[in-house]
Amino acid sequence: MYTGCGYNHLWRNEEPPALLFVLFDLDGTLVDSRESILMSHQEAFAAAGLLSPASAELLALVGLSLRPTFQRLVGDEGPVDQLVALYREAFRRRVSAPGYRETVFAGADEILRNLSAKAQVKLGVATGKSRRGVDRILVGHGWGELFVTVQTADDAPSKPDPAMALQAMAAAGARPHETIMVGDTTFDMLMGKAAGARAIGVSWGHHPPDALLEAGAETVVESFAELERSLWGGSRR
Repeated sequence: MYTGCGYNHLWRNEEPPALLFVLFDLDGTLVDSRESILMSHQEAFAAAGLLSPASAELLALVGLSLRPTFQRLVGDEGPVDQLVALYREAFRRRVSAPGYRETVFAGADEILRNLSAKAQVKLGVATGKSRRGVDRILVGHGWGELFVTVQTADDAPSKPDPAMALQAMAAAGARPHETIMVGDTTFDMLMGKAAGARAIGVSWGHHPPDALLEAGAETVVESFAELERSLWGGSRR
């Protein structure tokens, strides 16, 4: 874990709150859709007659909603609307292919089911994906009943605006000090902190650990087992 002080330090001398609301990002945190994202970007730029940016530049923007992503890539005067439509078409075509299913990161399914079974825990999702895309993933992996709230790009401004996190907390009946944002990008960390929540980064996603810490992560975990320990400050509840 990238803290220099170990997972017990998340709550310092505090006890974890009686209610813990864990708000998860989706792409890069729970599921690995990196290949589909990159291929859809490349197809969209090709269809628009443009050269696609490098993979590193594209992945650095994962976590934003589509419009601000393309605004950053081609500028406000560029063909933003066209690229958004082309990306959606390419991504939908890819994920609709027979047998397609996102890879779930090792331990993701287990931690979601373990946490959702705890009476003092509520789970939510806050993602830059569309509602349609999120519903497909949640239903496909049997996660539909695990989350008390799902916030998408259709519901609020793009991360790092705190609106998604604030709406999620309101829906879950959770206060900021009871909420932890878990994600793989600086946008997740910034959103969580702007909403008054704590933030934990994961090391296997799209942004490096140092960037997550700089953006406000209190710790960066290397596995879901480590994340679960961090949530309880080292205790086994």
